[in-house]
Amino acid sequence: MPDWIVSRSVVILLAVIGALVSIAATVLRVRGRHSEAQVKTVNRIGYGFMWASIALFIYAGFSSGWS
Repeated sequence: MPDWIVSRSVVILLAVIGALVSIAATVLRVRGRHSEAQVKTVNRIGYGFMWASIALFIYAGFSSGWS
C-alpha cells in the first residue's frame, strides 16, 4: 500500500470529511427536505469515511511496528 494513503493527513482528512457528511445528514433530517431513506444513505456515507479513517489508522499502526 502506498505510504501516502496511510499518512496522518489522509487519515485526519477522511475523519473530518466523514464528520461533515454526518452533520449534513443531521441538518437534512432536521429541515425535512429529503426522505428518510436519502438521509440514511448520506449518514452511512459519512460513517463509511470515518470507518475508512479508523481502518487506515489501525493499518498504519500495525505496519509501523513490523518495519
